[in-house]
Amino acid sequence: MRVLALDQFSVLGGAQQALAELLPAMAARGWGGTVAMPNDGELFARARAAGFSTERIASGPYRSGSKTAGDTVRFAADTVRLARRMRRLAEGVDLIYVNGPRLLPGVALTGLPKPVVFHSHSLVPPGPIRALTGAAVRRLGARVIATCEFVAAQWREFGEVRVIYNGVAGPASALWRGTGLRVGCIGRISPEKGQLEFIRAARSIREALPDAQFVIHGAALFGSAAAARYESRVHEQAAGLPVEFAGWTPDVYRALAEIDLLLVPSAPNEATTRVILEAYAAGVPVIAFRSGGIPEVVEHRVSGFLVDSTEEMARVAVAVLGNESLAPLSSAGRRRWEERFTQERYQREVLDFLSAR
Repeated sequence: MRVLALDQFSVLGGAQQALAELLPAMAARGWGGTVAMPNDGELFARARAAGFSTERIASGPYRSGSKTAGDTVRFAADTVRLARRMRRLAEGVDLIYVNGPRLLPGVALTGLPKPVVFHSHSLVPPGPIRALTGAAVRRLGARVIATCEFVAAQWREFGEVRVIYNGVAGPASALWRGTGLRVGCIGRISPEKGQLEFIRAARSIREALPDAQFVIHGAALFGSAAAARYESRVHEQAAGLPVEFAGWTPDVYRALAEIDLLLVPSAPNEATTRVILEAYAAGVPVIAFRSGGIPEVVEHRVSGFLVDSTEEMARVAVAVLGNESLAPLSSAGRRRWEERFTQERYQREVLDFLSAR
């Protein structure tokens, strides 16, 4: 089967990492094709390494989250241009796989009678982009993959939706080191990932546990000025605290091996962030906000802790850090990854869905 895979970014955020990990599995089934995306991110190299050709397309930049009127006008003009470009790229392909909502209206404008699968990794805020995306799903008769029920709900009125939870490649054995006091936050630096909440929790934890240390792994991605400003605020708020800013790490398991507890203070629009699944694979205990799709993958007090506020996150962290109560969570998380969230299971379920007619 020949596939045209479209992505609105080429920097390796979570959705792009998921696509990069699907491409070798496609190649193993004898599939080929083209991956089209903007700019010059790492996804280009990963696609070529998997044996796919690559093409550049224009997409944005637009403001993150709610869009401005200017974004909407630019999006409409870009969509018309994208439709012409994608019409040429889709010649001779058997399937169009759209890894994000921004490009789907352009695919709808091509008028091509090709099967389309839209992979939805996150919640699209209510507004013109969600309305256009839903209309495109309906017009194309596209099938939708959603990363969780929370994400799936926004598309069910428009067409067929299948929930396939993410999967990650894990280390050969658990990496958790036990009873230390090093607390981490890992991921793209942006308001929806909650690094400011992490800093507030760290301040409370430090008051109760003066030997606690903290680390933030991550960076602002996608060329977002708003994310860069947010990153500056995080640094400012961390003044006076023992917080290491480790930058973006290409090896998440190296980062996880150096912490004793992972905090995930995500905003309410979070889906099921990959770092929770990676923490499971590493056996690193997790405390996460009860946000979006996170309760679908974290069983409270079994595979992790779910909390409703920064204050509660800090209280739970103080209660469990440095003692043996975290050991059962470490083991349960590792088992949960082995049973539900391996990369092999994810690849198989997505490719079986793509190949179904």
